[in-house]
Amino acid sequence: MKEASALYRLLGDEARLRLLRVLDKDRFNVKELTGILGLAQSGVSRHLGLLKESELVVEERDGAYSFYRLAPAVKADGSSPLWPLLQSQFDAAAGSAIVKADESRLQEVLRLRRENFEHVGPDTRDGRQLVPGRSWAAWSRALGMLLPPLEVADLGCGEGYLTVETARWAKQVTAVDRSAGVLTRAKALAERKKLSNITWKKGELEKLPIDTNTMDVALLSQALHHASEPPKALDEALRILKPGGRLLILDLRPHDETWVREKLGDRWFGFSDEHLSGLLTRAGFTDVRVTLGARRTNDPFAVLLAIGTKRTSASARKKSGELRRDGSPAASRRDH
Repeated sequence: MKEASALYRLLGDEARLRLLRVLDKDRFNVKELTGILGLAQSGVSRHLGLLKESELVVEERDGAYSFYRLAPAVKADGSSPLWPLLQSQFDAAAGSAIVKADESRLQEVLRLRRENFEHVGPDTRDGRQLVPGRSWAAWSRALGMLLPPLEVADLGCGEGYLTVETARWAKQVTAVDRSAGVLTRAKALAERKKLSNITWKKGELEKLPIDTNTMDVALLSQALHHASEPPKALDEALRILKPGGRLLILDLRPHDETWVREKLGDRWFGFSDEHLSGLLTRAGFTDVRVTLGARRTNDPFAVLLAIGTKRTSASARKKSGELRRDGSPAASRRDH
């Protein structure tokens, strides 16, 4: 009875139940589990220790990493009456906001693991070739080397990961976010990377603390759906760009994951291709293109890419009829 009582007390904690549900999917290290559950690393480690002590979870070493997974005896041979009970509860809770949030973050961790090839080994059960050293991060840096030194604005920069990558090839990056706390963490990241070509500014997307006509490129990476008024945010992006400057947007297509409003502070549940194209055109951008960036099977989130260009002075005047087709000044009404 003592053992049963201890087990039930152990399972009477929401975080530990969420851990067991996630560990049924695959093995994960503490850092990955912290990201999936959105809990402090110390808390995740403590829960894992208790689950391991109760022989519900096992720890495996793989090179420099420690991974955790369900103990084989919990469900492998079907002799334990515990797992069918837990599985039925997990299935019943599949539609809850907490479980859907965990599942979305879990899929993101698995995607990053596949793309970065961080854990490379001889296992090729999925039929794909493993290539040590290949990663999307390395490719992004390589492509950045092809670009000229540009003045770039990272709008809604968050904790600065994209800012730091951009600073590796840009002449200067101006990073803007509304949260002072987030900017503090972003600055610390840039300092660790020894980058000095970043200016950090606190501000709103709808009222940017950046001078007019000063940026070659403006980035809105997973930021537009946080804007209280997306049209105003796009107006501001247009204002700060130099004539001929370009805006690049990474955002989401429409989805039904309403939990992101509470957990992530999203104001909008994505944008359709037509909606985003219309917003950019009405803001005054030209050469607008919108396309699908990435989507995985069963992933509720599809990445949307969009680009637009600020008209040069000549093209703006041509549009308004101030220039002839050959670029010479058009005759004024007074001349007719």
